[in-house]
Amino acid sequence: MEIQSIKNRFGIIGNSPALNHALNVAIQVANTDLSVLINGESGVGKEVFSQIIHSLSARKHNPFIAVNCGAIPEGTIDSELFGHEKGSFTGAMDSRKGYFETVNGGTIFLDEIGEMPLGTQARLLRVLETGEYIRVGSSKVQKTDVRVIAATNKELIEFTHTGKFREDLYYRLNTVPIRVPALRDRKEDIPLLFRKFAADFSDKYKGASIQLDDSARNMLMNYPWPGNVRELKNIAEQISVLSKEKNISAKELQQFLPETNLNRLPVLAGGGSGSVSQAEFANEREILYKLFFDMKKDVNELKKMFFDILQNPGMAQHIPMYNGENILPDVKPSAANNNYVQQSQPVFINQNGDDIHQHEAIEESLSIMDKEKELIIKALKKHKGKRKDASSDLGISERTLYRKLKEYDIEE
Repeated sequence: MEIQSIKNRFGIIGNSPALNHALNVAIQVANTDLSVLINGESGVGKEVFSQIIHSLSARKHNPFIAVNCGAIPEGTIDSELFGHEKGSFTGAMDSRKGYFETVNGGTIFLDEIGEMPLGTQARLLRVLETGEYIRVGSSKVQKTDVRVIAATNKELIEFTHTGKFREDLYYRLNTVPIRVPALRDRKEDIPLLFRKFAADFSDKYKGASIQLDDSARNMLMNYPWPGNVRELKNIAEQISVLSKEKNISAKELQQFLPETNLNRLPVLAGGGSGSVSQAEFANEREILYKLFFDMKKDVNELKKMFFDILQNPGMAQHIPMYNGENILPDVKPSAANNNYVQQSQPVFINQNGDDIHQHEAIEESLSIMDKEKELIIKALKKHKGKRKDASSDLGISERTLYRKLKEYDIEE
């Protein structure tokens, strides 16, 4: 079957190579009974792939059920999947069939498989290997013929290393892996998806369809979309309902994109109304550059001071003091020659040049975030808590300063 007909049938928009590869794998594996593990971030449409596999398989006329393992409490998931007998636990007033019994001959889609408890994982492994299961509270072994398709937004291989997921179950499920690409990895599809959603909401709300100009389109494509297709659809609906203008610019689009994610963009393409955020990003970058240059200058000055002292130890008494003491490396003449060598441990030398004692070196933090936080605190103290003056001194906007205060939990 052609891939385009599958896209049309299931409403899949996009032509990125990664998406086409995932669809081709799903089409090829559909006619088999192999277990499939679908990997992908939340919101990429993993359930659609399970429906494609089921509809193209020999089981297409039999039941299909999707189960979210993360939404079922740990104490009841065994009963939901495998059923229970009357009186097997408190509240079990009658016997009940589980999903593996009611979907016999069909397909069961286990979403968020990484949230499944370890005890249930052992039961599932037995079903996959032998087709057998036991109801909760029963000793009778029952048979089932169900194809299992699992999905996760976690890296299950890492869960196996930490004991959160059974390694044998992982390899049993991962017979055929399918990785659904995140929306940010298929940027060329974003305008197509947005146009489709905008047209759908135009029909739904009986209004004109919204259009994006070039700057808005560039901003849309460079936004990271942590919620993937689901988030893009929500944004398209918000704009369709709330925007007074039907031709959307970058400035108007920015009002609908979450600020915390937008300000973390590595690049904001396009000019015009998107230049405000780009200027903020540039200002933050300038602060970091200034910080690096100042650190490099200090290190070079310290190195020069130490070399001068190694060549002329008498200079140690004339260098600037810190808290009444000179901080210098301990220097001693070598037994082999008259040169001075620097020991690894720094020492304190008092003003008289005697009474030398060793002291452990304290390594200064080189974290960019720590330095940025330190600069912000200094600027606020300098300007007595006035954000406007502090932001001007730091070279960033007052809005960015406010965000940094929240991010670093700085009390004014």
